[in-house]
Amino acid sequence: MLTSDQIEGWLREDVGHHDVTNDVPGETTGRLVAKESGVAAGIEAAAAVFEYLDVTTETPVSDGDRIEAGDILLRTTGTARETLRAERVAVNLAGHASGIATKTRQAVDRAEEVGSDVRIAGTRKTTPGLRGIEKRAVVAGGGDTHRLDLSHMVMIKDNHIAELGLETAVSQFRERVSFATKIEVEAESAVQAKRAVDAGADIVLLDNFPPTELSDVVDSLSGSIDNADRKVLIEASGGITVDTVTDYAATGVDIISMGSLTHSAETLDYSFRTN
Repeated sequence: MLTSDQIEGWLREDVGHHDVTNDVPGETTGRLVAKESGVAAGIEAAAAVFEYLDVTTETPVSDGDRIEAGDILLRTTGTARETLRAERVAVNLAGHASGIATKTRQAVDRAEEVGSDVRIAGTRKTTPGLRGIEKRAVVAGGGDTHRLDLSHMVMIKDNHIAELGLETAVSQFRERVSFATKIEVEAESAVQAKRAVDAGADIVLLDNFPPTELSDVVDSLSGSIDNADRKVLIEASGGITVDTVTDYAATGVDIISMGSLTHSAETLDYSFRTN
Protein backbone atom coordinates (compact mmCIF):
# COMPACT_ATOMS: atom_id res chain seq x y z
CA MET A 1 0.00 0.00 0.00
CA LEU A 2 1.05 3.57 -0.62
CA THR A 3 2.19 5.64 2.34
CA SER A 4 1.62 9.33 2.98
CA ASP A 5 5.38 9.84 2.85
CA GLN A 6 5.56 8.39 -0.68
CA ILE A 7 2.77 10.61 -1.96
CA GLU A 8 4.20 13.65 -0.18
CA GLY A 9 7.58 13.01 -1.79
CA TRP A 10 6.11 12.71 -5.28
CA LEU A 11 4.12 15.92 -4.87
CA ARG A 12 7.05 17.86 -3.43
CA GLU A 13 9.17 16.78 -6.40
CA ASP A 14 6.55 17.98 -8.87
CA VAL A 15 5.14 21.07 -7.14
CA GLY A 16 8.43 22.51 -5.90
CA HIS A 17 8.60 25.42 -3.48
CA HIS A 18 6.67 28.11 -5.39
CA ASP A 19 3.76 26.86 -7.50
CA VAL A 20 2.24 29.80 -9.36
CA THR A 21 0.83 27.81 -12.28
CA ASN A 22 -1.82 25.94 -10.30
CA ASP A 23 -2.87 28.75 -7.96
CA VAL A 24 -6.40 28.69 -9.41
CA PRO A 25 -9.47 29.62 -7.31
CA GLY A 26 -12.76 27.77 -7.05
CA GLU A 27 -14.02 24.21 -7.30
CA THR A 28 -13.83 21.87 -10.27
CA THR A 29 -14.46 18.35 -11.45
CA GLY A 30 -12.08 16.24 -13.48
CA ARG A 31 -11.79 12.94 -15.27
CA LEU A 32 -8.95 10.66 -16.26
CA VAL A 33 -9.57 9.46 -19.82
CA ALA A 34 -7.90 6.68 -21.81
CA LYS A 35 -6.60 7.71 -25.23
CA GLU A 36 -5.85 4.13 -26.29
CA SER A 37 -6.96 0.60 -25.43
CA GLY A 38 -5.17 -1.54 -22.89
CA VAL A 39 -5.41 -2.89 -19.34
CA ALA A 40 -6.00 -0.54 -16.43
CA ALA A 41 -3.62 -0.45 -13.48
CA GLY A 42 -2.42 2.09 -10.94
CA ILE A 43 -5.93 3.53 -10.63
CA GLU A 44 -5.98 3.21 -6.84
CA ALA A 45 -2.57 4.87 -6.65
CA ALA A 46 -3.76 7.76 -8.82
CA ALA A 47 -6.87 8.17 -6.66
CA ALA A 48 -4.72 8.15 -3.51
CA VAL A 49 -2.71 11.13 -4.81
CA PHE A 50 -5.87 13.19 -5.31
CA GLU A 51 -7.33 12.10 -1.98
CA TYR A 52 -4.12 13.07 -0.19
CA LEU A 53 -4.94 16.65 -1.24
CA ASP A 54 -8.59 16.28 -0.13
CA VAL A 55 -9.91 15.85 -3.66
CA THR A 56 -12.65 13.21 -3.69
CA THR A 57 -12.52 10.47 -6.32
CA GLU A 58 -14.73 7.92 -8.03
CA THR A 59 -13.23 4.99 -9.95
CA PRO A 60 -15.54 3.47 -12.60
CA VAL A 61 -12.91 0.84 -13.48
CA SER A 62 -10.63 -1.40 -11.45
CA ASP A 63 -7.07 -2.59 -11.93
CA GLY A 64 -7.07 -5.43 -14.43
CA ASP A 65 -10.08 -4.20 -16.44
CA ARG A 66 -9.65 -4.00 -20.19
CA ILE A 67 -10.26 -0.45 -21.39
CA GLU A 68 -10.84 1.29 -24.71
CA ALA A 69 -10.00 4.77 -25.99
CA GLY A 70 -12.47 7.25 -24.52
CA ASP A 71 -13.17 5.28 -21.35
CA ILE A 72 -13.21 7.27 -18.10
CA LEU A 73 -11.04 5.67 -15.44
CA LEU A 74 -11.28 8.19 -12.61
CA ARG A 75 -13.49 11.15 -11.71
CA THR A 76 -12.57 13.87 -9.22
CA THR A 77 -14.31 16.65 -7.30
CA GLY A 78 -12.46 19.30 -5.29
CA THR A 79 -10.68 22.62 -5.36
CA ALA A 80 -9.12 23.55 -8.69
CA ARG A 81 -5.80 24.30 -7.01
CA GLU A 82 -5.36 20.87 -5.43
CA THR A 83 -6.85 19.01 -8.38
CA LEU A 84 -4.33 20.57 -10.75
CA ARG A 85 -1.46 19.91 -8.33
CA ALA A 86 -2.29 16.21 -8.15
CA GLU A 87 -3.01 15.80 -11.86
CA ARG A 88 0.44 15.09 -13.34
CA VAL A 89 1.63 12.75 -10.60
CA ALA A 90 -1.62 10.77 -10.77
CA VAL A 91 -1.62 10.54 -14.57
CA ASN A 92 2.03 9.46 -14.65
CA LEU A 93 1.44 6.70 -12.10
CA ALA A 94 -1.66 5.35 -13.83
CA GLY A 95 -0.14 5.54 -17.30
CA HIS A 96 3.06 3.80 -16.25
CA ALA A 97 1.27 1.04 -14.34
CA SER A 98 -1.27 0.51 -17.11
CA GLY A 99 1.52 0.18 -19.66
CA ILE A 100 3.02 -2.63 -17.56
CA ALA A 101 -0.37 -4.33 -17.12
CA THR A 102 -1.06 -4.09 -20.86
CA LYS A 103 2.29 -5.58 -21.80
CA THR A 104 1.86 -8.36 -19.24
CA ARG A 105 -1.58 -9.19 -20.62
CA GLN A 106 -0.10 -9.38 -24.12
CA ALA A 107 2.54 -11.84 -22.92
CA VAL A 108 -0.03 -13.96 -21.07
CA ASP A 109 -2.28 -14.06 -24.13
CA ARG A 110 0.62 -15.03 -26.40
CA ALA A 111 1.60 -17.88 -24.07
CA GLU A 112 -1.96 -19.16 -24.05
CA GLU A 113 -1.91 -19.37 -27.86
CA VAL A 114 0.06 -22.61 -27.62
CA GLY A 115 -2.23 -24.03 -24.95
CA SER A 116 0.40 -23.61 -22.29
CA ASP A 117 -0.41 -23.05 -18.62
CA VAL A 118 3.01 -21.51 -18.08
CA ARG A 119 3.12 -18.70 -15.53
CA ILE A 120 4.32 -15.30 -16.79
CA ALA A 121 6.26 -13.51 -14.06
CA GLY A 122 7.93 -10.16 -13.50
CA THR A 123 11.43 -9.72 -12.06
CA ARG A 124 13.21 -7.37 -9.66
CA LYS A 125 14.10 -5.11 -12.59
CA THR A 126 11.78 -2.45 -11.24
CA THR A 127 12.05 1.31 -10.70
CA PRO A 128 13.36 2.18 -7.22
CA GLY A 129 10.48 3.53 -5.16
CA LEU A 130 7.84 2.17 -7.53
CA ARG A 131 8.23 -1.60 -7.07
CA GLY A 132 4.90 -2.02 -5.30
CA ILE A 133 2.99 -0.23 -8.03
CA GLU A 134 4.85 -2.05 -10.80
CA LYS A 135 4.43 -5.49 -9.23
CA ARG A 136 0.71 -4.89 -8.71
CA ALA A 137 0.50 -3.84 -12.35
CA VAL A 138 2.00 -7.17 -13.42
CA VAL A 139 -0.69 -8.94 -11.40
CA ALA A 140 -3.38 -6.72 -12.96
CA GLY A 141 -2.19 -7.94 -16.35
CA GLY A 142 -2.54 -11.57 -15.33
CA GLY A 143 1.09 -12.17 -14.41
CA ASP A 144 2.90 -13.35 -11.30
CA THR A 145 4.99 -11.09 -9.08
CA HIS A 146 7.88 -13.59 -8.73
CA ARG A 147 9.78 -12.57 -5.56
CA LEU A 148 8.84 -9.13 -4.30
CA ASP A 149 12.20 -8.67 -2.60
CA LEU A 150 15.26 -10.67 -1.54
CA SER A 151 13.51 -12.13 1.51
CA HIS A 152 10.81 -13.92 -0.47
CA MET A 153 13.04 -16.54 -2.07
CA VAL A 154 16.72 -17.48 -2.22
CA MET A 155 18.01 -17.11 -5.76
CA ILE A 156 21.49 -18.49 -6.27
CA LYS A 157 23.00 -16.71 -9.24
CA ASP A 158 26.30 -16.94 -11.11
CA ASN A 159 28.13 -14.75 -8.62
CA HIS A 160 27.03 -16.90 -5.67
CA ILE A 161 28.15 -20.04 -7.53
CA ALA A 162 31.50 -18.41 -8.37
CA GLU A 163 32.07 -17.53 -4.72
CA LEU A 164 30.71 -20.65 -2.98
CA GLY A 165 30.20 -23.39 -5.53
CA LEU A 166 26.74 -24.59 -6.53
CA GLU A 167 26.29 -27.47 -4.09
CA THR A 168 27.80 -25.55 -1.17
CA ALA A 169 25.58 -22.56 -1.87
CA VAL A 170 22.41 -24.66 -1.91
CA SER A 171 23.40 -26.47 1.30
CA GLN A 172 24.47 -23.32 3.11
CA PHE A 173 21.35 -21.32 2.24
CA ARG A 174 19.07 -24.28 2.99
CA GLU A 175 20.40 -24.30 6.56
CA ARG A 176 19.61 -20.61 6.99
CA VAL A 177 16.14 -20.23 5.51
CA SER A 178 12.69 -21.10 6.78
CA PHE A 179 11.11 -24.36 5.67
CA ALA A 180 8.63 -22.21 3.72
CA THR A 181 11.30 -20.45 1.65
CA LYS A 182 12.11 -21.85 -1.78
CA ILE A 183 15.61 -21.99 -3.24
CA GLU A 184 16.16 -21.25 -6.92
CA VAL A 185 19.38 -21.85 -8.82
CA GLU A 186 20.31 -20.04 -12.02
CA ALA A 187 21.84 -22.47 -14.51
CA GLU A 188 23.77 -21.64 -17.66
CA SER A 189 24.07 -25.20 -19.02
CA ALA A 190 22.19 -28.50 -19.01
CA VAL A 191 24.88 -30.03 -16.79
CA GLN A 192 24.62 -27.22 -14.27
CA ALA A 193 20.82 -27.49 -14.29
CA LYS A 194 20.99 -31.20 -13.41
CA ARG A 195 23.47 -30.45 -10.64
CA ALA A 196 21.00 -27.92 -9.25
CA VAL A 197 18.20 -30.49 -9.18
CA ASP A 198 20.46 -33.07 -7.56
CA ALA A 199 21.65 -30.50 -4.99
CA GLY A 200 18.07 -29.90 -3.83
CA ALA A 201 16.93 -26.78 -5.68
CA ASP A 202 13.19 -26.13 -5.69
CA ILE A 203 13.35 -24.12 -8.91
CA VAL A 204 15.92 -24.19 -11.71
CA LEU A 205 16.23 -21.04 -13.78
CA LEU A 206 17.51 -21.69 -17.30
CA ASP A 207 19.14 -18.41 -18.20
CA ASN A 208 19.53 -17.11 -21.76
CA PHE A 209 18.74 -20.37 -23.54
CA PRO A 210 17.25 -20.13 -27.05
CA PRO A 211 13.88 -21.92 -27.28
CA THR A 212 15.17 -24.89 -29.31
CA GLU A 213 17.96 -25.58 -26.83
CA LEU A 214 15.61 -24.93 -23.92
CA SER A 215 13.27 -27.71 -25.05
CA ASP A 216 16.15 -30.17 -25.08
CA VAL A 217 17.24 -29.18 -21.57
CA VAL A 218 13.70 -29.47 -20.22
CA ASP A 219 13.48 -32.97 -21.70
CA SER A 220 16.86 -33.95 -20.28
CA LEU A 221 15.84 -32.79 -16.80
CA SER A 222 12.58 -34.72 -16.76
CA GLY A 223 14.20 -37.90 -15.41
CA SER A 224 15.97 -36.11 -12.60
CA ILE A 225 12.84 -34.21 -11.66
CA ASP A 226 10.65 -37.33 -11.75
CA ASN A 227 13.08 -39.05 -9.41
CA ALA A 228 13.27 -36.13 -7.00
CA ASP A 229 11.33 -36.36 -3.75
CA ARG A 230 9.85 -32.89 -4.31
CA LYS A 231 8.29 -30.80 -7.05
CA VAL A 232 11.00 -29.02 -9.03
CA LEU A 233 9.90 -26.12 -11.23
CA ILE A 234 11.73 -24.98 -14.35
CA GLU A 235 11.91 -21.28 -15.15
CA ALA A 236 13.10 -19.62 -18.35
CA SER A 237 14.50 -16.10 -18.32
CA GLY A 238 16.84 -13.79 -20.20
CA GLY A 239 15.92 -11.47 -23.05
CA ILE A 240 12.40 -12.87 -23.51
CA THR A 241 9.95 -10.45 -25.14
CA VAL A 242 6.27 -10.41 -26.04
CA ASP A 243 7.29 -11.33 -29.59
CA THR A 244 9.21 -14.45 -28.49
CA VAL A 245 7.21 -15.58 -25.46
CA THR A 246 5.11 -18.02 -27.51
CA ASP A 247 8.23 -19.96 -28.54
CA TYR A 248 9.35 -20.18 -24.92
CA ALA A 249 5.89 -21.21 -23.70
CA ALA A 250 5.98 -24.18 -26.07
CA THR A 251 9.15 -25.62 -24.48
CA GLY A 252 7.43 -27.09 -21.42
CA VAL A 253 8.83 -24.72 -18.79
CA ASP A 254 6.67 -23.86 -15.77
CA ILE A 255 7.57 -20.18 -15.48
CA ILE A 256 8.71 -17.47 -17.88
CA SER A 257 10.14 -14.42 -16.14
CA MET A 258 10.46 -11.20 -18.13
CA GLY A 259 12.28 -8.08 -16.98
CA SER A 260 10.89 -6.29 -20.04
CA LEU A 261 7.42 -6.26 -18.45
CA THR A 262 8.58 -3.51 -16.10
CA HIS A 263 11.74 -1.97 -17.52
CA SER A 264 10.57 -1.65 -21.14
CA ALA A 265 6.79 -1.20 -21.00
CA GLU A 266 5.48 1.83 -22.89
CA THR A 267 3.27 4.17 -20.89
CA LEU A 268 -0.41 3.89 -21.76
CA ASP A 269 -1.63 7.24 -23.05
CA TYR A 270 -4.04 8.96 -20.62
CA SER A 271 -5.22 12.54 -20.32
CA PHE A 272 -6.83 14.42 -17.45
CA ARG A 273 -9.52 16.95 -18.24
CA THR A 274 -11.33 19.37 -15.95
CA ASN A 275 -14.75 20.92 -16.51
